Amino acid sequence: MLVNSHPETVSTDSDTSDKHYVEPLTLEDVLYICDQEKPDGVIVQFGGQTPLNLAADLKRHGVPIIGTSPESIELAEDRKFFSALLDRIGLKQAEAGTAISAEEAVVVAERIGYPVLVRPSFVLGGRAMMIVYNNEDLTRYMNEAVDVSPDRPVLVDRFLEAAVEVDVDCISDGETSVVGAIMQHIEQAGIHSGDSACVIPAFSLSDSIKKQILVAAKDLARELEVRGLMNIQFAVKDEELYVIEVNPRASRTVPFVSKSIGIPLAKLAAKIMVGKTLKELGFTEEVLPTHHCVKEAVFPWPRFPGIDIVLGPEMKSTGEVMGIDQDMGMAYAKAQISAFNPLPTGGNVFFSVNDRDKERAVPVARELTDLGFSIYATGGTYRRFKDEGILVNRLYKLAERKRPNVMDMMKNGEINFIINTPSGHEAREDEVTIRSGAVANKISHCTNLSAAEASILGIRSLQENELKVTTLQEYHRDSE
Repeated sequence: MLVNSHPETVSTDSDTSDKHYVEPLTLEDVLYICDQEKPDGVIVQFGGQTPLNLAADLKRHGVPIIGTSPESIELAEDRKFFSALLDRIGLKQAEAGTAISAEEAVVVAERIGYPVLVRPSFVLGGRAMMIVYNNEDLTRYMNEAVDVSPDRPVLVDRFLEAAVEVDVDCISDGETSVVGAIMQHIEQAGIHSGDSACVIPAFSLSDSIKKQILVAAKDLARELEVRGLMNIQFAVKDEELYVIEVNPRASRTVPFVSKSIGIPLAKLAAKIMVGKTLKELGFTEEVLPTHHCVKEAVFPWPRFPGIDIVLGPEMKSTGEVMGIDQDMGMAYAKAQISAFNPLPTGGNVFFSVNDRDKERAVPVARELTDLGFSIYATGGTYRRFKDEGILVNRLYKLAERKRPNVMDMMKNGEINFIINTPSGHEAREDEVTIRSGAVANKISHCTNLSAAEASILGIRSLQENELKVTTLQEYHRDSE
């Protein structure tokens, strides 16, 4: 029996379960269904955060929760307990604090150091999260952006700038724990994990960090007494490993990991919850695929003309796709094709990046030149590239009211790739126009340099190799 309030999802297909209830996931509705069905066990791990929030109340009403206990679920959500747990097993977490006023938030931020990531308590999808760089913006956020109270404080975390984010899906039966995959994000930490592209196997983490991640995941599964699936988000900065958060449930990445390694993790987790062990199920060691798998987010930008497409802590994607190949660049290129943002193999590239990104943008522009692209840029980006000896063509900014500008070239089909990074929280009007224009004109685009660097790998692979399609079954057969 399955309860799902969304009738259009694949999980309501007739072969998924014997009976479906298309009802709201509220305590009252679920209790009514349990009273009707008298289940021997209820699984809350496979529905995201909403059923987890119901777990404790369901148990108090006598509903048998199987898998990870509601007590362990609540412990993972309890900030003070979780920090103590990390200290006990020797794992690091970015410094943090809570605040219920602008004054308290400023005190916390000045103690732990800017930039900070601020977010309300009890939110889904990263809603109302923001990276803040100074007291003025933090005060504005506290006064205007969120409602706070003693029982709903704002969380203030030190933001690990330029860190690499890593997702880990782990399965445990209480005795044995196995990491399904270490997924390295393309975009830097600070962009919501649901919006970031990620790669299996991790492509630039050191062997030392990978070993630390495996040990940390298994330690966390043991301490939280996980029975089934668990997702962990790490950040790696200067060869130091930090825990961002732990969710004792299945993550949106489980289907991606399962397809990548050829192991049905959700199926195994369900069997563990009814008493099976990983040893009995024949899955006791990590599987490292010989091919590369790239998960990319799909966004609804074309449905909202004029919207700013910059990514941040708040989740904006509405779906995911996957690219697989023996070559990482080609896997990334396939993922971009599936996400309706296909990479060009030649033509003109327009650059406009903020001051923080200019140094990192120089080698990106140089590599694109080496790949045969012509570079166009405005203002400070143009001057920086010219000073670095890069052959670059100048375009006027939209605000300068002169021609030619990038919008002219976009409308004429003369721009093939756009790299435009935001100047700050309050995006300038011309930036939004350029980014939304890229979507409207179906021009391949990046809004951060991590994605631009990955795009270069994809473009080079498309130039040098033929794009081939291979089935999942063939990949897993060849890796056996």
